[in-house]
Amino acid sequence: MAEKLKGNLVVAQSGGPTAVINASVAGVAEEAFKHADTIPGVIGSLHGIEGVLYEDLIDLAQEDRATISGLTSTPAAALGSCRHKLTEADYDRIIEVFRAHDIRYFFYIGGNDSMDTAARVSRMGAEKGYEVRSVGIPKTIDNDLAFTDHCPGFGSVARWVASSVRDAGLDTEAIGVVDKIKIVEIMGRNAGWITAASALARDHEDAAPHLIYVPEKPINLDRFLGDVQNVYDRLGYCLITVCEGVKGEDGKPLMASTSAINVDAFGHAQMGGVADYLCSVIADRLKLKARFDKPGTIQRVSAALQSPVDRDEAYGAGAEAVRQAIAGVTGKMVTIERVSDDPYRSKFGLADLDKVANAEKLIPEEFLSPAGNDVTEAFVKYAQPLIGGPLPKYSYLKKVALPKKVS
Repeated sequence: MAEKLKGNLVVAQSGGPTAVINASVAGVAEEAFKHADTIPGVIGSLHGIEGVLYEDLIDLAQEDRATISGLTSTPAAALGSCRHKLTEADYDRIIEVFRAHDIRYFFYIGGNDSMDTAARVSRMGAEKGYEVRSVGIPKTIDNDLAFTDHCPGFGSVARWVASSVRDAGLDTEAIGVVDKIKIVEIMGRNAGWITAASALARDHEDAAPHLIYVPEKPINLDRFLGDVQNVYDRLGYCLITVCEGVKGEDGKPLMASTSAINVDAFGHAQMGGVADYLCSVIADRLKLKARFDKPGTIQRVSAALQSPVDRDEAYGAGAEAVRQAIAGVTGKMVTIERVSDDPYRSKFGLADLDKVANAEKLIPEEFLSPAGNDVTEAFVKYAQPLIGGPLPKYSYLKKVALPKKVS
């Protein structure tokens, strides 16, 4: 057992908001309140690590306990988010603020770049001779953090995408005599986990999506057009889901912003526009009318279809981070380890922040069809438990035809 370290706690959020990132804040705060002898103060940093740098801090103990509890069902980032890459020049300032507020525990909720920040804070404390225990709490709808079975945020966006794509498929089937092809562009840079989750929309043999394209399998436009034509010839319409970061055969994204203003502090270019481009290709070469839907950021943050599994794991990861830090852990990220699929059960583990920050988990080969236009049953088995139960049941007409009597 590590030596007891008494001091205040600060929790912050970073990166894209999600439907459950606030549940992790609630998990941190409510667990910390149980350990007032070790953690007398529970502080929130506004807009991620920038809140520490600018000393924009709030006292979470002054919030109503019902408000803290209510964060579990509240979307977006209650503390505010940022995309700030720490520099050496920031370290002295952070230590100065930590000393002034007697902060000994730092919890950062986010993805790869956030884990890099949490790792730096852990090393910084050791280098500067100021003990601070830094623990990362996973959060990313992209589901691309390594060393964890999945990430809080993914289950809810997967449920949202599956539900929305199912509805879009029915819309396309209904109006297919006019709008024959529909492409839904889904978020994702290098990893196509969210787009792959659209397969969970299927509740019968010909249900949408009919084709799925992710960055892990580069698109050959001739094969793509052949896929579309085959589905159209069979059904008379086609719904396609495509990841915004999907790549061409040269390994480069088919579409990405080239404007410097659309590149964040970590060098990530804003993605988008691939569905519009592919609609143009379909119209030009197949002579079929094609439209696209682009949900954008609403998909990552909507609480309307929040997965209860996702919410509970996000909360649990926050609480586990506090327990581990009190026990002496620093420089680690809380992970989720799958125990069983049916019934679904998981437990928490730990991974080195340095390793997590420098790794990216793409969709494995066994989850993708050899043709690169769909996912496998292995992926469905992996993702299904995370969305918190089946989608609402829909009714489908038999459409028994009457014999025609007029020529």
